[in-house]
Amino acid sequence: MSSGSENKPQPIASSSLRPSRRLRARYRAARRHRLYCLTAVLLTAGFLLFFFGSLIYQGYSAFMKTQVRIEFTYTPESVQHPEAVLPAHVASFLSHAWARTLPQQVEEDPALLGQTRQLWVTVSADVDLYNKDLEDQLTAGQRAAFEDLQTAGRARLVFNSDLFLNGDSKIATHAGLLASIMGTLYVMVVVLLISFPIGVATAIYLEEFAPDNRLTRIIQININNLAAVPSVLYGLLGLAIFINFMGVPRSSALVGGLTLSLMTLPYIIISSRAALLAVPQNIRHGALAMGASRWQAVRDHVLPLALPGILTGTIIGIAQAVGETAPLLLIGMIAFIPEAPTTVMDATTVLPAQIYSWASMPGQGYRALTAAGILILLATVIVLNGVAIILRNHFERRW
Repeated sequence: MSSGSENKPQPIASSSLRPSRRLRARYRAARRHRLYCLTAVLLTAGFLLFFFGSLIYQGYSAFMKTQVRIEFTYTPESVQHPEAVLPAHVASFLSHAWARTLPQQVEEDPALLGQTRQLWVTVSADVDLYNKDLEDQLTAGQRAAFEDLQTAGRARLVFNSDLFLNGDSKIATHAGLLASIMGTLYVMVVVLLISFPIGVATAIYLEEFAPDNRLTRIIQININNLAAVPSVLYGLLGLAIFINFMGVPRSSALVGGLTLSLMTLPYIIISSRAALLAVPQNIRHGALAMGASRWQAVRDHVLPLALPGILTGTIIGIAQAVGETAPLLLIGMIAFIPEAPTTVMDATTVLPAQIYSWASMPGQGYRALTAAGILILLATVIVLNGVAIILRNHFERRW
């Protein structure tokens, strides 16, 4: 009996199932760290919502403009001095930019002389801001006269096509982004044509053909260091080499593209080398075993497999270059450009420089234009990054 009672399992004390004090402390620390991470995510999301919300709130009005309908008779006197033939309260509402276009309209179509037409004309900045409930700088008489036009159905709010069809202007209601959009497009093309072939060729040589010696390692280290150089230094380099030494026209898309190509090259080289390195060695060995030369193995087998990663890095590098302002300021691309460029040699500006220029202008109208320009620039960068992600997911192969 005594032996049976000795072999019988003893009940485990309930206190032994409780976690130790040290284990409970680890659980509390894990919950705290989880709370910290969740708080950081919520703060980041809150800042992003506030950022985009403030941009949309300030910039949405720039995508709309106010127009009033007037009856206008084209005569030599009215074309030169339209304010003299229009009612005083109506003439005070109209944008000065419209009056400047009248001689050009008659020059293009002389048959307009003597005709009376109903025209929808863009109003001045003060009236436009009043109609959008953003700012009220009108006199009581102007306010009453404009409200009469609204009641009569002679005032409307329409899409601001001038934002995309006009260049820069000293009149906020007439200013647009056409010159900067075309300049950005030309600069991107120059960057792509220069940095992509040079960057990919450099990556292929360093990864596939260069001997593993001290000189090669020094070159690779310096390329990695160039990716961290402040962008303003590339502007100084472009000013010294391309403008002062080579004589490339200042403020042109060519000098802007050359300067940004210097900044983009390290990113393309690094991403291309990473894409080439990700291709398994078995691909190379199999091609060489079948009698292909080393260049044939790289050209026909390694490079096609690495191309998705190369394209992704290239697009991301160009997207980063699109948002650069500092190097372009030093080569004169902050100039006032009312007309869109037609070649890469014409003086132009880019979206970030145009935004910077508008941000320094006084008035609520230019603040709205600045926010609208930022939204368009962000949309451009998001689209480029989206294209990079789509290409990567479509062509990516897992080994």
